[in-house]
Amino acid sequence: MSILEDSAIELSKKIKAGEVLVTQALEAVLERIDAVENQVNSYMTIDRDQLMKKAEEIQKKIDSKELTGPFAGVPIAIKDNICTKGLLTTCSSKILSNFIPGYSAEAVLDLESAGALIIGKTNMDEFAMGSTTETSAFKTTRNPWNLDHVPGGSSGGSAAAVAAGECFAALGSDTGGSIRQPASFCGVVGMKPTYGTVSRYGLIAYGSSLDQIGPITRTVSDCAVMLELISKHDKKDATSMDRVALGHDTDFSNALIEDVKGQRIGIPKDYIGEGVDPQVRESILKAADALREKGALVEEFDLELVEYAVPAYYVIASAEASSNLSRFDGIKYGYRTPEFDGLHAMYKKTRSEGFGSEVKRRIMLGSFVLSSGFYDAYYLKALKTKALIKESFTKAFQHFDLIIGPTAPTTAPKIGESLLDPIKMYLSDIFTISVNLAGLPSISVPCGIDASGLPIGLQLIGDSFEEKKLIQAAYTYEKARGSFPSFAERNIDTYGKTI
Repeated sequence: MSILEDSAIELSKKIKAGEVLVTQALEAVLERIDAVENQVNSYMTIDRDQLMKKAEEIQKKIDSKELTGPFAGVPIAIKDNICTKGLLTTCSSKILSNFIPGYSAEAVLDLESAGALIIGKTNMDEFAMGSTTETSAFKTTRNPWNLDHVPGGSSGGSAAAVAAGECFAALGSDTGGSIRQPASFCGVVGMKPTYGTVSRYGLIAYGSSLDQIGPITRTVSDCAVMLELISKHDKKDATSMDRVALGHDTDFSNALIEDVKGQRIGIPKDYIGEGVDPQVRESILKAADALREKGALVEEFDLELVEYAVPAYYVIASAEASSNLSRFDGIKYGYRTPEFDGLHAMYKKTRSEGFGSEVKRRIMLGSFVLSSGFYDAYYLKALKTKALIKESFTKAFQHFDLIIGPTAPTTAPKIGESLLDPIKMYLSDIFTISVNLAGLPSISVPCGIDASGLPIGLQLIGDSFEEKKLIQAAYTYEKARGSFPSFAERNIDTYGKTI
């Protein structure tokens, strides 16, 4: 069995036991990347010049017992909107095609302090705006389960890299489902924590009130441990929560317990109703039965305001995006148009040439809803709807410990289908965006495979700061489900080539 089939925790144990060297783990990952990357297109940048040196340094610290944590020596990938000092960070946009940060995001520093080895940066939808990783200015990432299909987005590069065996775990960011939806499409585990749990310092903002960094892994255990490593109060981030002061610790690995007996779990009727693929619905109900057999009390209920989540989300996210992206003007850093006549012409040409069509669409929408005469009609109304959605979840959690449903209404669509109909692409986030609007934690776990051989994701949603309940239920379900096919069991792609 190849070490590439190990979980991140298993690999780290072998490294600390002296069974595997960090350099050997790195070489195995680079060989895998060389074998499949020209088909999958997960990565934007790979830090090949420094990787072996960094691996040797980590090995010395492990040998001296300076590094003893559960991710020591583990090769991981970082989404390309999370800053890494000295390493190209583009947000998969032409306007940042030459941007090399002078600092690293706090979450990256936390992982490096724990001994993780950063392989490189993964492809994404431009500025995290998209649900398929097709709006990248540079390449289209493909789903390792079927290369004709999308991996989801915007963290599609991270999810595809984990699913294809090109790293052991990855960081993504989630504004409206951008970790959980690609995790569902690629058959891996992805978690969006409670807003404020992970520092946003160094995350290039899309929607500041919605964005959260989170883990993408192969197992729930890896997810819990990785989240534990990056969760802390950060004074550099004004939205960072001091969970300990609020009475909520971050010892998430302690929640890896196989027990849901007596837990009350609700399934919103709208989450398994019209518009949900029958195979997805069947897999979700089967997962619910598995939790019921483990002692959980599962019942359906009405979750109010579900139909208003999509319009509210896109009004708020686009408004915040139009503000956040105003800093990219060609003056301080990034791309600048080579030919212009005057300052205003330079602004216009730089932004016109530097931003892609989806980013322009959302900037225009955001500017419109914030403009005089439309602010009250759209943006203010969306904020009121956001508050009502949060209230609806609060009421639900008075009766239930957890809420479950599909991560996405369908499995991964074919490449090109979603871009033909942007509204349809927006609607694919219908089950994930409410979580971001309410600031709640949520996790996606593989729960089935459809007739086309594509994975289906089960989404578990918890109340604020209740990650431990989520992790315990997800871990229990994962154990009840049994093993899920790994990339090693799916080594023939749609073109008949071994990958």
